[in-house]
Amino acid sequence: MLDKIKIGLQYCMPKHALTRLVGKLAAHEGGKLTTTIIRWFIKQYNVNMAEARNPDPAAYPTFNAFFVRELVEGARPINNDQHIISHPADACVSQFGPIKAGRLFQAKGHYFNACELLGGDSDLADEFMGGDFATLYLSPSDYHRVHMPCDGVLRQMIYIPGDLFSVNPLTAENVPNLFARNERVVCIFETEFGPLAQVLVGATIVGSIETVWAGTVTPPTGPEIRRWNYSTTAEDAISLKKGQEMGRFKLGSTVINLFPKNSIRFVENMQPRQVTRMGQPYAESVIK
Repeated sequence: MLDKIKIGLQYCMPKHALTRLVGKLAAHEGGKLTTTIIRWFIKQYNVNMAEARNPDPAAYPTFNAFFVRELVEGARPINNDQHIISHPADACVSQFGPIKAGRLFQAKGHYFNACELLGGDSDLADEFMGGDFATLYLSPSDYHRVHMPCDGVLRQMIYIPGDLFSVNPLTAENVPNLFARNERVVCIFETEFGPLAQVLVGATIVGSIETVWAGTVTPPTGPEIRRWNYSTTAEDAISLKKGQEMGRFKLGSTVINLFPKNSIRFVENMQPRQVTRMGQPYAESVIK
């Protein structure tokens, strides 16, 4: 009954207004009050500050600054084998597997459409038909910078407006089409094994989604899909190495990767609800 109430409240609450309000509060320099909130959050979610480049809660002027804190050098070693694809974030594996008939498995009884996830671009979705996907959930205690799972050159970025449901496991199991209905930023990279989609999905109280090349993508929000195309061959092409930061969440959320057909195989020990760390082996390219 309690779970049904939690889900029902998400349908009726003003999620966008709440999220923008929390975003403003998280960006406010509140002095001792901000430090008190950060200390509470660390204790509440058991955040490992020993990994932070600056472990002192009082050193962060805003909650956002704390939330996207840098880690100490060497905290997340990256496998140097170019055929190994690394996890892009500290997260929990929500689901992974093949893209069947253009659909991705969300949770028992629920699927969502790859074309919808990618903003309704059927040509783009066709590049991943028969391929593989993985959905990675970032919990409040996780490190919230997102990195490259492999070397890639940016081809396109798409902002897709949408709802802001929570993306935790309970919601994934109960809200149909969750990841294709929430606000998201789709990033398409060219890699040695073909195109890679790295989708940053917004959620309730996720105040901002940023990329290293464009800065803050949302907010502001808008009613229309926005697309940016980038040259992959120009001298100033946006080329990122495996393990390099590509974006960040200020609160929340979820990363979804799409891989083309016959391009990768996931590591043998990967399973749903598995805790991951950025840089750990994720998959192996089968295109040598």
